[in-house]
Amino acid sequence: MSLPVPGSSPSPARRSVLRGSLAASAALTLGGTGLAAPAFALSGRPRAEWGVQAGDVTASSGLVWVRADRPARMLVETSATESFRHARRHLGPLIGAGTDFTGTTALRGLPAGEQIHYRVTLVDPDDARRTGEPVLGTFRTAPDRRRDGVRFLWSGDIAGQGWGINPDIGGFRAYEEMRRLDPDFFLCSGDTIYADGVIQPSVTLPDGRIWRNVTTPEKAKVAETLDEYRGNFRYNLLDHNVRAFNAQVPSVVQWDDHEVRNNWYPGQILDDPRYTEKDVDVLAARASRAFGEYFPVSTLHARGDGRERRMHRVVRYGPLLDVFVLDMRSYRNANSPGRQADDTTGILGAEQLAWLKRELAASRAVWKVLAADMPIGLVVPDGAANFEAIAQGDPGAPLGRELQIAELLRFVKHRRITGTVWLTADVHYTSAQHYAPERAAFQDFAPFWEFVSGPLAAGGFPANALDATFGPERVFVRAPERANLSPMESPQYFGEVDIDGHSGELTVRLRAEGGTVLFSKVLQPGRVGQ
Repeated sequence: MSLPVPGSSPSPARRSVLRGSLAASAALTLGGTGLAAPAFALSGRPRAEWGVQAGDVTASSGLVWVRADRPARMLVETSATESFRHARRHLGPLIGAGTDFTGTTALRGLPAGEQIHYRVTLVDPDDARRTGEPVLGTFRTAPDRRRDGVRFLWSGDIAGQGWGINPDIGGFRAYEEMRRLDPDFFLCSGDTIYADGVIQPSVTLPDGRIWRNVTTPEKAKVAETLDEYRGNFRYNLLDHNVRAFNAQVPSVVQWDDHEVRNNWYPGQILDDPRYTEKDVDVLAARASRAFGEYFPVSTLHARGDGRERRMHRVVRYGPLLDVFVLDMRSYRNANSPGRQADDTTGILGAEQLAWLKRELAASRAVWKVLAADMPIGLVVPDGAANFEAIAQGDPGAPLGRELQIAELLRFVKHRRITGTVWLTADVHYTSAQHYAPERAAFQDFAPFWEFVSGPLAAGGFPANALDATFGPERVFVRAPERANLSPMESPQYFGEVDIDGHSGELTVRLRAEGGTVLFSKVLQPGRVGQ
């Protein structure tokens, strides 16, 4: 399928993205080769029709991603200006079939708090004279001064429940709305794809309207092979809104269950007749590989330091903000009724919990956002008896996975770690929960907020019940009254976090597609609990 080159709609001035036909210098030198290549050859040029994206941007670094249509060398140029005067060149990898023709280049030594314009050129590995048309993007590096402030968006749950790219409504419209808000970055809170979700050509809605989907062969069945997982990630990139957004807004991405299979956990053996591969660990390995190929995630790419590939990480976004990206999938124990009185594995695993404690204690950022792919106090069932998230509906003292969260909350209080805020998606509605010890069965923790927002392009669902163990109060909720409302029947949701550089105040806004701010909360800096 041939894709149009992204970037057809105007961008705000601060992030204006170059487009149109640009000619690179005829003296473009490929690092170390000594060969000069003209920008455009007459035929046989590599193409990058899936757009570009940047990820895990800090004050001095970032990753840039691209996908080619054939083997190619990736070359990235960066500049402070759209004209690319005094451009700096970053020689990227040789892209081939082993990574599904995707490639990621690390950019280092970038100036802090600056708009970075970049262009990616694909070069024929056998003939440096054959180069593709540059694909253009931009991002802003994190500030190194507190007074500059930070603003980002978050959401999750994309192409779920059979609601795919619908050309009749303009595709994934929320991405265009988010792009126009021009955030510093986007936190994608998981369920970036629905590898277990089939996309049919059309669906008849309860009122008789027809929902039409763009379809692909890989979305005609549940994903099992590596190529089928790759095809699920490619599916979202068919949407022009997603490609335009990616070219303008860098992302911090995590995963949840649907990147592999609904409600999965390590060691699970499936009894689902749709799957010929029953070992979830095999499926998860394939999904993780495809995830790392299709998203620029710093800890999933070659590190050169011997450390394992992993999803959990800290993205440091200047003096105001550290984002603690959690992985509540890879290390969890089996889903169960959750009533065990001793549970050292929990939902994070012992090693990840120890890592999180160390990183939180070491953080000097004013705000510590805990990017969780599942909520804390919302009861998320898995079948009739088991539970998928942390809460299990017992309002008493912590049991099961709650024990690990209690340990973490106790640690935050006793170490007097200030400015913690929990953000998540997963449940397909938007809400704000305040947790306080005076309402809780477990009381050895400081008050905190948890904000939920999503889906971004999936079905809407009614609100989940609350578990009283940690004393949640649902301060705000907006959710459908019946399950799996299509994006034509219920708005999509995303959240906004705005940290003021002067006061240090953090404002959370829960937004609905269409521009409405549903709920707003201002939090004060320097406090253990709010």
